[in-house]
Amino acid sequence: MVSGRPGNGELDSWFNSLMLSTTSERGQAENGGGMPTLSGWKDLPMELLMRIMSIVGDERMVIVASGVCTGWRDALGWGVTNLSLSCEKDDVLPYPFLNVFTSESNLSSIVKLTKGPCDVALVVYLDKCKQNMNNLMISLAPKFTKLQVLTLRQNKAQLEDSAVEAVANYCHDLRELDLSRSFGLSDRSLYALAHGCPRLTKLNISGCSNFSDTALIYLTCRCKNLKYLNLCGCVKAATDRALQAISQNCGQLQSLNLGWCEDITDKGVTSLASGCPDLRALDLCGCIFITDESVVALANGCPHLRSLGLYFCQNITDRAMYSLANSRVKSKRGRWDKVKAKEEDGLVNLNISQCTALTPPAVQAVCDSFPALHTCPDRHSLIISGCLSLTSVHCACALHPHRAGRALMPSHAY
Repeated sequence: MVSGRPGNGELDSWFNSLMLSTTSERGQAENGGGMPTLSGWKDLPMELLMRIMSIVGDERMVIVASGVCTGWRDALGWGVTNLSLSCEKDDVLPYPFLNVFTSESNLSSIVKLTKGPCDVALVVYLDKCKQNMNNLMISLAPKFTKLQVLTLRQNKAQLEDSAVEAVANYCHDLRELDLSRSFGLSDRSLYALAHGCPRLTKLNISGCSNFSDTALIYLTCRCKNLKYLNLCGCVKAATDRALQAISQNCGQLQSLNLGWCEDITDKGVTSLASGCPDLRALDLCGCIFITDESVVALANGCPHLRSLGLYFCQNITDRAMYSLANSRVKSKRGRWDKVKAKEEDGLVNLNISQCTALTPPAVQAVCDSFPALHTCPDRHSLIISGCLSLTSVHCACALHPHRAGRALMPSHAY
């Protein structure tokens, strides 16, 4: 019987012994040396089990391993850092249904473990969205305390505040969380995350329409390392007041989705531009109240901006476009520190669909200033649909056919 925590040398000895021996249950070394012995597979130390699982090529073997005993199941749970719960209707279910990580007989689930260089990722597929995601998450949270990435995306809202609170109570090292389309969640969830998961760097709460800006502000005061935040459709949470809090608390923010948050005005966006200079992707689609002031502030305050969505922002005029074009000129003259005037820098995606007040000269100026913006086939990174007056705007590929070939190469835009 093996007891205690093995040292690195002893762990390597056990590992090498098991790798070399295919017939002996005792795992003796080929030279008959004094290798440690194991009385049974259930006695494998957790560290050794995790090393074995990390090199198993067949994922079904990992599933079988998780069902050997409680110790093995707990060991695998201890090593899981990436968990994704999916209830997509079209999920391909590669293995027979297993109830591995929960004792609830009504949970039909499949467990799939994939290995990375330093961690184990777990994907659980729910059978036909049987309204069990909330209970399943409550059951799993205490077992997976090492989680860093958690995806709870769903087609049909099942999550309740109790599940998010369970995550916050046990998964204190969580860095990335996707709660998109969780319509049933309330401010309780955001308050719980603020207290239990202060290391969050990526949060997707798109479609969570019940959150208030007060709860979001509280979250930003506690989770100051946020770099990616998706608030699309969070009409109550995404307000000017919330954006001011984000600009004050989350200076490392790089990506923000504010799509269809209709109450946002220039006041919120300008504060964001001044407080988040590292912003690289901003979606303002459907923010109908913003004007040129917002774009001018972004052009002046966010030199790393690469993607900007202005769909249906019909108060945007040529002044906004010229401010973007001029920001490129400023960067070439070295007025901004740490900005290199390379072709791949600057805007690579710009959506100005339905911005009907724009004229061709202004948009062409932006297109000329940022060579990565394309109107050519198969690479429409300058989106102008719905603007019939802009049909004469063309990227450089139209003048230099040899560049069109390069445009067909995959884009690595942010």
